[in-house]
Amino acid sequence: MSLLKKYEPVIGLEVHTQLLTKSKLFCGDSAIFGAAPNTQVSPVSLAHPGTLPVMNKKAIDYAIKIGVAFNCDIIRHNYFARKNYFYPDLPKGYQVSQHTTPICKNGFVTIMINGVQKNILLNRIHLEEDAGKSIHDADENFTCIDLNRAGVPLLEIVSEPDMHSAEEAYTYVTEIRKIVRYLEICDGNMEEGSMRCDANISVRLRGEKKLGTKVEVKNLNSIRNVKRAIDFEINRLIHLLENNEEVMQQTRSFDAVSGTTFSLRDKEEANDYRYFSEPDLTPFFITDEKIESIKKSLPVLPAVLEKKFIFEYALPLADAKILCDDRETATFFENIICHTRNYKAAANWVLGPVKSYLNDTNTSLDSLPVHPETFAKLIEIIEAGKVSFSVAASRIFPVLINFPEKEPIEITKELNLLQEKNDDSLRSWIDEVLSKMPDKVLEYKKGKKNLIGLFSGEVKKISKGKADMKAVNQLLNQKLNQ
Repeated sequence: MSLLKKYEPVIGLEVHTQLLTKSKLFCGDSAIFGAAPNTQVSPVSLAHPGTLPVMNKKAIDYAIKIGVAFNCDIIRHNYFARKNYFYPDLPKGYQVSQHTTPICKNGFVTIMINGVQKNILLNRIHLEEDAGKSIHDADENFTCIDLNRAGVPLLEIVSEPDMHSAEEAYTYVTEIRKIVRYLEICDGNMEEGSMRCDANISVRLRGEKKLGTKVEVKNLNSIRNVKRAIDFEINRLIHLLENNEEVMQQTRSFDAVSGTTFSLRDKEEANDYRYFSEPDLTPFFITDEKIESIKKSLPVLPAVLEKKFIFEYALPLADAKILCDDRETATFFENIICHTRNYKAAANWVLGPVKSYLNDTNTSLDSLPVHPETFAKLIEIIEAGKVSFSVAASRIFPVLINFPEKEPIEITKELNLLQEKNDDSLRSWIDEVLSKMPDKVLEYKKGKKNLIGLFSGEVKKISKGKADMKAVNQLLNQKLNQ
């Protein structure tokens, strides 16, 4: 019996998303990533005596956005608390967070696992300020502290212990990143620290109701590492139980090089933080009108868009999923189909030549010089049989990159790419190809019918892509089956 069949992993995740506000949560310091160390600080974020915090209203709006997107109850009466613990990168010696009154409660995140839909239940989503950053490898004798990040607004999305595999956790974090990017409240760049994940993991015998002793793996900085760390911890905990060893409740860290976790400290309990209401911030109340206005401002979310692309535009599931992976791609596709009803052709352009160009040049759609309407014009001349898709993609599209103001049909004529439909020209090319391959013609007539592809390919080659391949195949069949 496999040990993974004997034991059931139980996983809950805390995902920290850094909000895309221009300023920090309680002061006007810039929250932009990438500035020189300790240049985005002020007496407030440095906790100088006599300074007072002021709430960032945009951060509250963003919290409501994510709560609505994840089907949460939005808590009307809110206040902040002090979470007391010492870290060198928190100048105040405490963190301002929400403890008793998270801004969002309950809700769920919908994921797909092996084609089956599952709702991962949420416990809460709350606002808090981020800590600074300790840098251990800049100086061999000292730890360096960069306080630019101290005070930047965070949303902590806390799930219930509702996942039972590393794959579920991986999919859950991927979905959260997709949604926060759609909402434009977080860029989701885990490598820059703007999204981080803590994983709470335990195992129990299958059929047991009581949770096992949990460990927490802190600060996982990529979705891949979330999966790797959880897989490692599940196996480690099962090994301990199988050998009758005690599972210690610990905070651990993940070593991405070795793929292993190691202990940082025994886990604190909530009462170790000595929470109490933040006396320098007044409670705040969220009105029904505010919630309704934010609901109306939300974009169409990817799950809804996928259904629309499948059922209204008859796209395959795979196409719809990739198009909806990010808001920029979905919007670009929708901008193309404002000018054409050939939805599948539009999807082919976005997922084929456009995606390849962006990957090759390491650029994004907002820097693509070719406008959506131009792609609709490319689709139009392909549908009209004036040029093939392969020629449009390989010859016309590259010219449009450099001269986006040109018309596709203009480029087609300039490069002499208009498809040849004249039967005499097509028959001439066909005769030339068949005369060079009499043995293959004989094989075809003896039953090897798949050689038709070889013949049509050679016609395409000698015509330099100008031959109308639909007409070529018709003429080939006539010629070879006489």
